[in-house]
Amino acid sequence: MPNNLSGLVYELVEKVPLGKVTTYGDIARALGLKTPRQVGWILHRNPSQSKTPCHRVVFSDGRLSGQFAFGGRDAQRHWLESEGVLFNGEKVNMKRSRWTELAR
Repeated sequence: MPNNLSGLVYELVEKVPLGKVTTYGDIARALGLKTPRQVGWILHRNPSQSKTPCHRVVFSDGRLSGQFAFGGRDAQRHWLESEGVLFNGEKVNMKRSRWTELAR
């Protein structure tokens, strides 16, 4: 069972729409956390990919996580591409695919 902070992170990630991504920093700022790394640590322990789509969380420059909990960077890219997320080379096209609701 997730602790309260984990639950809040998972709740925000579950709001990211299909075909969009958010960043570790966006989530951290939305929750008033000191560092985006806290978000990464929590998502790495995500118990349910089907419920909490942590593959939709990327670095602010569009890079994918090398530590994606459900199969690594290639699996994360596959999930994102299957949802319609656009890429520029190895990075997510943040101008087209970033969910801006948390970035405000």
